[in-house]
Amino acid sequence: MAFQATKREWSELYTFFRLLADGKVAHGTPQAKRNEDNVWPIAMIQREEHNGTRRYYIEGETIRMETELKEKVQSGAPVLTQSLPREDFAEVARLVLEAIKSSADDEVTSPDGVEEFLDAAAIFDLEAKTEDRTDLSIAFWHPDAPLTGFSVRSRLSTMNPLLDGGRTANLKFEQTGIKFATPTVNKINALPESPTEVVDRMLMIERLGGVLKYADVADRVFRSNLLMMDLHFPRLLAEMVRTMHIEGISRVSELTKLMRETNPLKIKEELIEKHGFYEFKMKQLLMTLVLGMRPAKIYNGTDSAVEGLLLVDGSGEVLCYHKSQKEVFEEFLFLNSRFEKGSVEKDKYGFLEKENGVYYFKLNAKIGLVKR
Repeated sequence: MAFQATKREWSELYTFFRLLADGKVAHGTPQAKRNEDNVWPIAMIQREEHNGTRRYYIEGETIRMETELKEKVQSGAPVLTQSLPREDFAEVARLVLEAIKSSADDEVTSPDGVEEFLDAAAIFDLEAKTEDRTDLSIAFWHPDAPLTGFSVRSRLSTMNPLLDGGRTANLKFEQTGIKFATPTVNKINALPESPTEVVDRMLMIERLGGVLKYADVADRVFRSNLLMMDLHFPRLLAEMVRTMHIEGISRVSELTKLMRETNPLKIKEELIEKHGFYEFKMKQLLMTLVLGMRPAKIYNGTDSAVEGLLLVDGSGEVLCYHKSQKEVFEEFLFLNSRFEKGSVEKDKYGFLEKENGVYYFKLNAKIGLVKR
């Protein structure tokens, strides 16, 4: 019986099947192209299901699967072992890729034969069930090698953002300049809902003589996490988000170039030109986000279990980015990420609100990878 799942769910499963079928993965370039000179052989992939751990060993033309059921592990029972032809994983990967590409909707119906294969391979959760945010863990070169945790992003589907803290990631701007009367504030906030409602309100405040001046990060934990990047980083991030709305520029690389020119932190020219201060700080943030920093969780500089990223490009090619190749990974993130607009209603930003007798206007920081 056929079932439906989102393209994102299918993409994670496709990545898993593709890697087992290929038995290797190529590293990506900063431009998200395949680097033929940097390919890592895969010996085993570990995946977490709701009822236990699955390990898939690549042994010639066979995939040997070991299952550790949670209730069995506690009772000391042995792991369950079975084998499947490796070519079956390649065929199912092909079918899933075709289904994703051919569907105009986000919900994709399982191709014929795929559900039976998932049962045979003991796969019941299309997205891995982990608490450490890894989607897959891979042993390279040898099955007993230390596991490397990866998160999966696919350009064939919607992608989870790198930074998405909801209202936790809101940045506060104090409304200064002319003091607005309550009817004026109500008029500004009453502008109709639209894709440009936030910038429309910002421009209206400006036309009426108001000035939005950066004040603070709304959440104290997120504020502290950003301060771990740099004591002035919250101000830089706020200016980039503000500029994104006003200028309509979303790419991180393009906004960073603009920050070089406007120099919102008023730092010395030598730091900007010779040391690449603004580029360095943004790459530092992006890498930190990929490796585990979250707005609402205290960050102390320790990386999470995620050590890299697996990117599925528009053709279905799986590319690997790992923190051991820091320069390439950072440059990829820098060139392929953008600021996004979160839901105004859900994230509670984009209007004037009074706090201790002062009006503030919040903007939301959200960063994701570009689709192409």
